[in-house]
Amino acid sequence: MNFKSLIIRLFTFILPLLFASNIFAAGDIKVGETIFKGNCAQCHNKNMKDNLTGPALGGAQGRWADDKALYSWIRNSQAMIASGHPRAIELWAKWKPTAMSAYPNLKDDEIASLLMYIEGVYSGTYGAPAGAAAAAGGAKTTKTDDADFPWWTVGLLSVLALLAFALMQVVNNLNYIAEEKEGRTPERKSFANIMTSKGVISFVVFALVVLGGYTTVNNAVSLGRSQGYQPDQPIKFSHATHSGLHKIECQYCHDGARRSKQSVIPAANTCMNCHAAIKKGSKYGTEELTKIYASIGWDPTTNKYIEDYDNKSEAEIETVFKKWITDNYVADKKLAAPDKGAEMTAQNQWNGIKTSLTNPTKPKIQGAIEWVRIHNLPDHAYFNHAQHVAVGQVSCQKCHGEVQTMEVVKQYSPLSMGWCINCHRETEVKFQDNDYYKNYEAYHKELKEGTRSKVTVEEIGGLECQKCHY
Repeated sequence: MNFKSLIIRLFTFILPLLFASNIFAAGDIKVGETIFKGNCAQCHNKNMKDNLTGPALGGAQGRWADDKALYSWIRNSQAMIASGHPRAIELWAKWKPTAMSAYPNLKDDEIASLLMYIEGVYSGTYGAPAGAAAAAGGAKTTKTDDADFPWWTVGLLSVLALLAFALMQVVNNLNYIAEEKEGRTPERKSFANIMTSKGVISFVVFALVVLGGYTTVNNAVSLGRSQGYQPDQPIKFSHATHSGLHKIECQYCHDGARRSKQSVIPAANTCMNCHAAIKKGSKYGTEELTKIYASIGWDPTTNKYIEDYDNKSEAEIETVFKKWITDNYVADKKLAAPDKGAEMTAQNQWNGIKTSLTNPTKPKIQGAIEWVRIHNLPDHAYFNHAQHVAVGQVSCQKCHGEVQTMEVVKQYSPLSMGWCINCHRETEVKFQDNDYYKNYEAYHKELKEGTRSKVTVEEIGGLECQKCHY
């Protein structure tokens, strides 16, 4: 086989694989994932196979068989129904009065990315199965940070295996020649004889023991770590909007960070400091903020807390908040009175309120919002936020990453023992104008005299076992 024919055969084999993995497809699957989780996940099942408030989305392109019509449906489903499109009417007949939200600003490449993500999850070629229970609290994950498969390792092992086989063949031939020179009648060993010899079997057993031990230790070291964990939350709270765009200080909401061990999750009362006045979100309108009002019993129509709210029935609560949503829809659309669109919007948002604020252990709408915990250290590890924030003056981003850019917060750092120890070895203690460290007279003297350039956390006992494992 000449070089040209070899290249042709390689491309004949590789190109179908590239197309099958969507490398040449339009759009970006990560962009599609973001769009789905920010807009579609409220009503559509994340596994793309089961119905929820809306139909299962897997295979949608095949069912529509017309991308132009499908794109129009995604942008404005009600307009498609009004135009008499047969597929749109079919879906409406099955799912009414639940109307799909309109997304007129989505571009073609964004919709292509969304459909790519849907088909990737549906076929199992992208990420972990959506809806799988996460390790912490059984929450559903919205992001999978799986490492790329280590093909270079497989290649290296393959090369080493070939070299080992070649070496065995060389040794076998040398033994054959040596026996011939000694006047003996040597026996040429077959491949099967070589592979079942005592030496090869011993080596394979040894390699399996080493590989098994490495895998066991590596998995044990990683046990309980959740770097990259990014669960769905009951309310779509955007840190990028609050901390990034509006520059709200982390400690305004997480006020425990500077004065206690825990940073604390802010109560709904903290949210109400702003949202008693700001009643509609810039991205979701009434959809997410109404969940806060429903949890705490605030009537945004009257600007008052509802009396005896804990004892109100679900039907009474539904009336209050569906009226608020309907009134805003009417005002936004400049309508004289509610129409079908207003009723469907109110019903959809009410369904979202119920889903977010209730669960098998919390059947009532009223009560604290049950946020999903993201960062969770082992019980045997002691960590004090106040020690780091108030005394050590460590920025929140040091451990939590650039939270001000995150729409959905994830665990940024591994929070492993090695990670903490390295931080203590490298981090310089802020001695200047910090009364907490004024007792370290020797270090202050050395810094003043210039015999010392800095003091690290390690040098003031930051690596003592009892500091974290008391």
